[in-house]
Amino acid sequence: MIPNQWYAILESNEVKKGKPVGFTRMGEKIVAWRDGNGNLSVMSDLCPHRGVALSVGEIKGDCIQCPFHGFEYDTSGDCKLIPANGRDAEPPKAMHVKTYPTHEEHGFIYLWWGEPHADAEYPPIPWFESISDDMVYSTLRDPWKSHYSRAIENQLDVVHLPFIHRTTIGRGNRALVNGPITKEESKWKGDNLLNLWVYNESDNGQKPKKPSEMPEPTRHPSLQFRFPNMWQNWIADGIRVVLAFTPIDDENTMMYLRYYHTTRTPILRQLMGGFGSLANLVIERQDRRVVITQRPTRSDLNIGETLIPGDNPIVVYRKRRRMLIEEGK
Repeated sequence: MIPNQWYAILESNEVKKGKPVGFTRMGEKIVAWRDGNGNLSVMSDLCPHRGVALSVGEIKGDCIQCPFHGFEYDTSGDCKLIPANGRDAEPPKAMHVKTYPTHEEHGFIYLWWGEPHADAEYPPIPWFESISDDMVYSTLRDPWKSHYSRAIENQLDVVHLPFIHRTTIGRGNRALVNGPITKEESKWKGDNLLNLWVYNESDNGQKPKKPSEMPEPTRHPSLQFRFPNMWQNWIADGIRVVLAFTPIDDENTMMYLRYYHTTRTPILRQLMGGFGSLANLVIERQDRRVVITQRPTRSDLNIGETLIPGDNPIVVYRKRRRMLIEEGK
């Protein structure tokens, strides 16, 4: 994983008051829960007393209670009660559960994977400013048996469209790849945003154009990726597809697939969301059956692949990912 980044790990509506939720992210067992006021806590799913999973415990007021011996921990991970020691006894400081810095925005729960900072020192939450507040969305969740870096690269791969997606978005046999044009926002200075413009066309014997031979883009990007794990397909001003590639472990990824649109009339909104989500799932499943076969399972520089000019967005992604990993060490 890239350290010192905000990762979208869950949707906010997956964690409700009164019930802890256990899951695996970044290869670690984690529990998320809300206290009586709805305040969120994301912590290690491990009671420091005897190693029991807190996620099978209960919420008691503003604390999560271990099911084994009744130890209670607040949202900061501090132990507030050890029943065997008596209600008035002060729990030892060592009885503490590791907690993660979190932030809720855009309907996602973000987890800070790295060294904790003072609140003012955290970078902005990764998102796409072009998604306006008047847009609504529906979500599908789909697990992939793939490292999250491979899943991300698939969404930056413009060469595969007429083959994997020949019955859907790849119709028309536009196999010849012009460009593609990639632009790193401010050359990665202060923003980890990658913009990508796609110019595939049918092969009629012409040579593909290099990025340097392409005119400067005048329209919005076709695709955008913001490190560490957010992607947007900018279909139209009123229609977007957003993907959060959430790392479960080194071999599994949870895909949060959102379909955004501007239809707000209740019945039409439901129909639009349902149709869009279904179409996205069909397309995504076409990708999944192939991506899960890739070896090695984790992407990186110099992994034995022989790349072509159309793979440039993947090269840019790999270089920046490697740079961020090295900077975070």
